[in-house]
Amino acid sequence: MNEQIAKIFNAMAFILEGLNVPFKPRAYAKAAEAILALDKNVEEIFKTEGLVGLKQISSIGQNLAEHIEEIIKTGRLKEYEILKKKLPVDIEELSSIEGLGPKKVKILYDKLKIKNRAGLTKAISGHKIAKLEHFGAQSEANIQRGLKFLKTNTSRVPLGYILPLAREIEQKLSQVSGVKKVVIAGSIRRWQETIGDIDILAISDQPKKIMATFVNLPEVQSVLNYGSTRSSVRLKINMDADLRVVEPKSFGAALQYFTGDKNHNVIIREIAIKKGLKLNEYGLWRGAKNIACQTEEEIYTSLGLNYIEPELRTDSGEIEAAQKHQLPKLIPYGSLKCDLQTQTNWTDGEYSIEAMSRAAQKAGLKYIAITDHTKTLGIAHGLDEKQLLKQCQEIDALNAKFIKEKINFKILKSAEININKDGSLDIADAALKKLDIVSVAVHSAFRLSKEEQTKRIIRAIEHPLVNILFHPTGRLINRREPYELDMKAVIKSAAANRVALELDCFPDRMDLKDTYVREAIAQGVKIAIDTDAHHPDHFKFLELGIGTARRGWATKKDVINTWPIEKLLSWAKK
Repeated sequence: MNEQIAKIFNAMAFILEGLNVPFKPRAYAKAAEAILALDKNVEEIFKTEGLVGLKQISSIGQNLAEHIEEIIKTGRLKEYEILKKKLPVDIEELSSIEGLGPKKVKILYDKLKIKNRAGLTKAISGHKIAKLEHFGAQSEANIQRGLKFLKTNTSRVPLGYILPLAREIEQKLSQVSGVKKVVIAGSIRRWQETIGDIDILAISDQPKKIMATFVNLPEVQSVLNYGSTRSSVRLKINMDADLRVVEPKSFGAALQYFTGDKNHNVIIREIAIKKGLKLNEYGLWRGAKNIACQTEEEIYTSLGLNYIEPELRTDSGEIEAAQKHQLPKLIPYGSLKCDLQTQTNWTDGEYSIEAMSRAAQKAGLKYIAITDHTKTLGIAHGLDEKQLLKQCQEIDALNAKFIKEKINFKILKSAEININKDGSLDIADAALKKLDIVSVAVHSAFRLSKEEQTKRIIRAIEHPLVNILFHPTGRLINRREPYELDMKAVIKSAAANRVALELDCFPDRMDLKDTYVREAIAQGVKIAIDTDAHHPDHFKFLELGIGTARRGWATKKDVINTWPIEKLLSWAKK
């Protein structure tokens, strides 16, 4: 239900912005963001607490609470239905195309009656868009590139948007009478960055009860298969989910089998065959005797391997390392002390420095860096040198306040410094020297050649005051390709200049991806795991970053967020 409501609110924000309605678009977008950040289902909140409970959600007032109530009760929102008639296009299809914002969608509809991707494709083939005011040939080419990208990159959903739903289903099934254990398997358990479906395993002495509960969950749109030990459903978010009830004695074998990935399992089965054994979802067999089946650990041990963590099961050297007993000790979940990329209402965030700091404290962090945007990023109302120094004064005052309150927490002075097209920074060195940590990022000129983009970023890395390169490849999953970049050269430069590369773990980014994390740490480059938080509830995304870092073979010592603040500040001084 959270996803459904957020989808409606985002669509309303899109239409209202296209119609040039002031203020309202931001209100609906903020509400959608807040709902997506929730750990609880809004339907459950309304059921137990009514409108009062809904209004406790950040960014939700009386009017929006009533909208949520209407959607929960009817599945529709009358105001949205009326609004759609003013811009009758497929918002979901068109809004996902890079460079195609609300105002451009409105122009395309008004001038060419384009309602969806099919209409857009047809218009491009006739070069009609290039002839429109505010577009041109380059804009048409960019839209065409965006369409091509979407055709091959939208069948899977970012993990961060599926994980809360999967856990909610897991929790509901765990409460069914007779259930002994429920575990999410598949790509979610491997912490893969995008998810195609949800796989769940359970142990129950009353399998009919858990199956009945599963197929009747409120999240279910339709039942694809309903059996006594296996059922499949299509969820309302247009994703399939499978539930299997397995015997306790073979749970380990089933979990290993259904966790995958496919290539990893093929190699593991080949190892078993070479040892005269057979491995399947029921156990590890020597003839008719099942010699290992209750836990994954005993299966790997019986094959002469160290236990391989789910995140590493990608057939990328983990099996060979397990045979040689050379697997890394992966960074543990919950081991981060800080978040080094957070935005506030000084720029494009919605909450004060204090509010974000209090939220970070609740999330168990010991310190954060405030990294609002800088002056050349006009769309985010970026800060100039004077504003940045003024913000530093507010941070000093808040740190003094925390000391007075005897709170063991500190705010670091920082910023998300914009990298100009030529690789220079948009904030003067005199101001940078006032910061505790200097982080830089690309926010424009994404279409530079590979050589130009690499040269640009390396120049920024080589700046003597720079500590971290934020979201290094600039990708947005399912929405924007990474810019062309020689990552080997970037990693080499980062190593030479003692600059950390960020793993931005906002669900749409996950940048660096796991393979680049592994390449970076192999070259001695440190990783910073950050949420890019714009909302107090975004700190929960840190676990996504840990999952991806583990997929990249990162240990605790590879990640600077695990350090005490004194060590981090000493490192930042170079």
